[in-house]
Order: sequence, then C-alpha cells, then structure tokens
Amino acid sequence: MTKVINIQPVTRIEGHARIAIHLDDDGNVNDAFLHIMSLRGFEKFIEGRPAEEVPRIVSQICGICPWMHHLSSTKAVDGCFGVTPAPTGDKLRELCQTMAHINDKILHFFFLAAPDFVLGPDSDFSVRNVIGLVKKAPELATKVVKMRQLGQMMLERFAGKAIHPIAGVVGGFSKPMTEEERKGLLQDTRTLLDFALFAMDFAKTKVFPEYEATMATLGAITTGFLGTVDNSGALNLYDGHLRLMKANGSITDFPVNEYDQYLAEHVEDWTYGKLAYAKCWGEGFSMDLNAPKGIYRANTLARINVADRISTPQAHGELEEFREKFGRPAQGTLLYHWARLIELVYACERTVELLLQDDITDTFVRAKVEPKAGRGIGAVEAPRGTLINDYTTDANGLIVKANMIIGTTHNVAPMNMSVKQAATTLIKNGVYDEGLLNKVEMAVRAYDP
Repeated sequence: MTKVINIQPVTRIEGHARIAIHLDDDGNVNDAFLHIMSLRGFEKFIEGRPAEEVPRIVSQICGICPWMHHLSSTKAVDGCFGVTPAPTGDKLRELCQTMAHINDKILHFFFLAAPDFVLGPDSDFSVRNVIGLVKKAPELATKVVKMRQLGQMMLERFAGKAIHPIAGVVGGFSKPMTEEERKGLLQDTRTLLDFALFAMDFAKTKVFPEYEATMATLGAITTGFLGTVDNSGALNLYDGHLRLMKANGSITDFPVNEYDQYLAEHVEDWTYGKLAYAKCWGEGFSMDLNAPKGIYRANTLARINVADRISTPQAHGELEEFREKFGRPAQGTLLYHWARLIELVYACERTVELLLQDDITDTFVRAKVEPKAGRGIGAVEAPRGTLINDYTTDANGLIVKANMIIGTTHNVAPMNMSVKQAATTLIKNGVYDEGLLNKVEMAVRAYDP
C-alpha cells in the first residue's frame, strides 16, 4: 500500500491548490501532482452575453490581476467588432496594465515569496509568513506596504477602481487623462522606480546569494518558454507577437490571432486546470522529467528569456547582468523571483515613459464602435503568463463561443514537473518534515500561480 503525502492548501499563492506526493513501498517518490481545484466556467457562462459586457465580467476571474483579464478581453472584443482603438485610449490601457504589474510584483516578492528567503524555508510555519516578516524586518515591511498601497491608489485615483476595473472600453478608454493626473502619477511612479531599484539591489545582495544552491536545483526542469515581444524583439507586456523558444534557444514568432495553430490544450482527470503545450513542435504532450514533450513555461522568467532585450535602460542593464550569470535561456525555477524584480524595474520605467508622452492627455480616447459578427483574439502578458481571450460574436454582438488561456494555464504542466522533481530529490526512504515539504511548495510558489 503506497502512502500519499497531502499538502493542503498550498500556502502563499494567489489561488487554491493542493499537492499530493505518492510514495512507493520504500518511502521514495513514485509520483506527485499539483491539483488545481478551482472550476472557473467563464468560457461557458459568458455565451449569449453582449460582448461589450464581457470585459467587466472576466475581470472577476482574479482579484489580484483583474486589469490583465479586463484588457485582454477588451482587445478581443475590439477584434470581434473590427475596431481599431483610439491611439491615446490604447496607451491609457497599457498604462493601467503596466501600473498593475508594479503592484502585483511587489505583492508576490515581498508578501508571498520573501518569508521563505528572509525567515528561511525551514523556519516554523507559524512565523514563516508576512507577519513574521514584519516582526523580523519592520522597517522593510513598512516600506513595502507603503509602496504597495501607493501603486494601488494610483490606479484607483485615475481609473476609478484598482480591483475589477471597468475603465477599458471597446474602442479605447472611458476617460481622458488630465494634466494634473499625469503629474501626480509621474511623481508617484518615480517613487516606485526608486523602490524597484532598491528591491533589486536588496535581493541581489542580501537574499539571493544565500540561496544560490537552492535556486539552481529546487524544482529544476528543462523546458521551452513563451512570451510577448515587439517588432524589434524587445519585451512587451501589452502588445506584440508571441514568441516560443525551445530549450535549445531556437525561436518561433507568430501573431496572436494564430495562437491556436501553435498552441494546444490538454486535459487530465486529476485537475480542473487545463494543460497547454506547443503543438507546433510536433512532439505531442508529455510531462516526463527526463524527456518532456511540448512543455514550455510562461511568466517572468519566460518573458526575459524570449526577449532579445528590454527597451528601458535600467531594466536592460539588469537583464544583461542576469544573462551573464545564468545564460539564455535560464532554466532555474527559483530564478522566476529574480526575473520578477527585473520586470518590476521595467514596469516602473515603462510607466514613466508613457506618462511623458505628449499625447497621453489627448481627449480623443475612444473610437466609434458598432456591434457585429466577428472573431477577435486579444492577448496581454499577465504577471503569471500570456493571457489569451478568443471570442466569436453573432450579428447582434452576442458571444457565441469563447476560449481563454489564462496565464497560469501555461505553467500547470511545468509546475507539476517541478513539484515532482523537488519531491523526488528531497524525500528519501520515507523521511521528511514540515520544512522539507515547504521546499516543495516553494517550487510552486516561484511560478506565482
């Protein structure tokens, strides 16, 4: 009779999941699974709804990254109705999405991941959390909370709602930006950029060096990667074409509206989460640790791997340093945390760039829209990966079919592989403790599911 170790729930993630580790008669790992227990259903229950309502509905999928769901959906409805959004309206969408990335990265690194590194993965679970972090490093914690609040309030002041937004509309944006708003946001973003640079330096000097061996081995797997780049091959979180990179570094670029020719989705009976894979590689799907097939990863590490460069200077400097140390593509699973901080710097720099553009306060922010039959595919880079919304509408502009590939979906198969690798490496002859099981959780936490 085999034994199953259940880790339920997986803690400090932005969702709900459990881990089941199956041991053989000798107490060694036979298999391991990350069970995603959330049944979404959005693809079915938006059918029959007016398409212009859908961006407000799907923002409910996640309270942590609602802007990404909101804007990917809005772009898809643009496509259904055949409208090109007003240029300034499109920039305001990107601005809000990029500001939302700032908040999300501060939340994940400091509130969810940092307790493992600052307090130690083997510290008692009762203190290995954000409250324990506050007690150990009160000055740092105070600064982090203030920066997180600042970012959230920036979105709320300008767009009305930081969570479950309604400001993006088909054809553009619901309101123009005033000069007073621009100046206030610019000042606050520069404060956040200073903090992002501090966070990057803090992690590189006081956090990551202590865990170099762990970062190189825990949950380590070899896969391909997926992300969005612009026409010059630079990282882009809002718009561009998709880029698949194999583990050997070879790349395939394709437009968003052809995603279903390159990517496919697979289902297993042990999870509600779909498993995405690269069907264009022609090798099928397999999560075998020694010979994975079709497996790629998304999210921060994937994006900085597939990008040739980053368009903002300080983030690009961090990217060059990262590549000099870890190569391209970097495969270490815990390197997602390092990549997340590079993207934090980029998001702050890009927000400043957008706010400095002369037309950001132009009052023409929405193009004329007429509902009609069509198909639209919208995509943005959510913190957790490439977020794709694919809708088809009828002549009345009602949704008749929808498919969504949520950012985490791309990483469901890799997360399972990382869980199995971590568990197999750490658990021998039935010997384990709470600290060791937390390290298995850390392999999941790196993906920020």
